[in-house]
This record gives sequence, C-alpha cells and structure tokens, in this order.
Amino acid sequence: MLAIHQAGVTYQGGAIGLKPTSLCFNSGEFAVLIGPSGAGKSTLLRLLNLLTRPTVGTLNSELAGDLSVPSCLRTHRRQTAMIFQQHQLIKRFSALRNVLMGRLGHYGTIRSLFPFKRRDYLLALESLDRVGLLPLAQNRVDTLSGGQQQRVGIARALTQQPRLILADEPVASLDPATARMVLSLLRQVCREDGITAVVSLHQVDLAISFADRMIGLARGEILFDQKPAEIGSNDLERLYHQSNLRVEQPMSPVGDELATCGLAA
Repeated sequence: MLAIHQAGVTYQGGAIGLKPTSLCFNSGEFAVLIGPSGAGKSTLLRLLNLLTRPTVGTLNSELAGDLSVPSCLRTHRRQTAMIFQQHQLIKRFSALRNVLMGRLGHYGTIRSLFPFKRRDYLLALESLDRVGLLPLAQNRVDTLSGGQQQRVGIARALTQQPRLILADEPVASLDPATARMVLSLLRQVCREDGITAVVSLHQVDLAISFADRMIGLARGEILFDQKPAEIGSNDLERLYHQSNLRVEQPMSPVGDELATCGLAA
C-alpha cells in the first residue's frame, strides 16, 4: 500500500534522523515501531506523511501514486490520519466538535469556513459511538480523562475515513490498563475497516501483544522487521543496548494540528 525506497533524513547540522531505508506497509496490517528514545521512530512516522521530507529516496502510495507530486501528496494526506501522545485536541471544544475536525481535509479552504454538512455530523457521531463515547459527545474535552481524550483522537481519525493511521506514542501518557484498552480499540477498528496502522511504542510488551509486525530501530537504522513471535531476547538486547547519540527533531505544535486534520501543506 505504501512503500519507501532508500529514504533517509538528515537534519540541519548533520544529525541523522533516519538512515536510507526501504519498507513496504501492506493494507490492513498493524505495524509497531519500537526502539530507544531518539532511535528514529518519530522521524519515520513523519516521513510516511512527508511532514518531514526525505533528504534522499522516494515514497510511493498504491492509492495516491508518487508522493513527490503535489496532487498525489494531497490525496495521500487526506487518506492518512494521525494520532499523538498529547492528543492535539482543542480543549474548549466538545468531543463532537473535535471529531468533526477530521472532515476538514476533505474540503477546500473556502468551504471549510462554512458549517459542516449533516452527513459529517452523522459520521462523527458514528465514530464516537464506535469508541464508546457517544453519551459524552457534547462534553468539553478538558473534562474528559486521558484515556477518553485519546479515544476522541481515534474517533477524529476514523471520521477522516483514512486508509492509513500513524500513531506516535499514543499511550505513553496513559496507565497500563487504559493503554491496553486504547490499543485494543485502535487495532479493532483498523481491522474492521481494513486500515493500515503504523504505531510507535516504548512498551515492548504492548507491541508484542498487539502488533502484526514489529520494526526495531536504533540510531536511525532498522535492526529487525519481524512478526512478534519471531523476535527473541537477543534481538531486544541488541536493540536497546545501541548507543544513542542523537536527539530527534520535534514536530511543531502547528504541524501536529495540521497533520491531525490532513491539512499540512
């Protein structure tokens, strides 16, 4: 569905975010990226939506085409939803209004200034129902728990009607039980809708429990790409004992919010 060909990222000053890498993500699979902090997980996720541009290599989408072509990139971003650790919700808005933001990428700039259509509201309410939050649709999100806010984020992603979901440490701020519930819900809706998911996690046990495929990164390089059952203790020891001399370049809050709605240029 989505392929990168010898794509790599070098930041200003020469810091390596991702060494030249080739990967293919297939339709409907739940892939999990693991590795120490600064390993390149977030860089790889941002590369998949071209929020971070490769300094070498190319990306191609089976549905959108060559992502170096602006019209193909716009199509790809409309089909790609993002979920973040810090939720990226507008706290003074209701859950429903936040979920409706997932529809913005389907409209032009002028049309987005007008009220949403009835079918958008129905889609947003259906998405909230799927994550178990329909009774809280009119509640301000700053009154919701962390787990509930992340479920709002999942509902917003579903309302975008994506073919691909990218999730950057989506459960890092949640307690273990809530983290398992959120990941279980995310995997369930992706399987039901045939959505490809690429999720970065620090928790190896969660990755083993939920991933169809685990990709281990250290120092911007892929050390393994295997099914969870194929990964042994030696693989994990090698992954987490790599020296880590880089600091990944963070995405700006504005970039996060635009990406969330499929609007980033």
